[in-house]
Amino acid sequence: MSKLTVLAKPIDMSGGFKDFFDTIGLTSGGLVTKGIAAVIGVIAVRMLLQLSSDPKGALRKGSMAIGTLFVAVVLALYGGELFSTVTNAKN
Repeated sequence: MSKLTVLAKPIDMSGGFKDFFDTIGLTSGGLVTKGIAAVIGVIAVRMLLQLSSDPKGALRKGSMAIGTLFVAVVLALYGGELFSTVTNAKN
């Protein structure tokens, strides 16, 4: 006889996307900041892959790409807290 093992408790997802994002811990604002950070990260990686053979130009473009990648990482980690202070401003 097979014994059924419950891996996770059932969750009611009748509310659509809101219920789904609540289960993974993202709000709509958090999802937008993660998306923006992902786009900035892709741009930074593309900048790193297009470095020239000129040492001075490569150093300049590489440092700009590393800075852009740093901004993307900070936005991905702390974007929700940074933008929540702007959107939840009190009069």
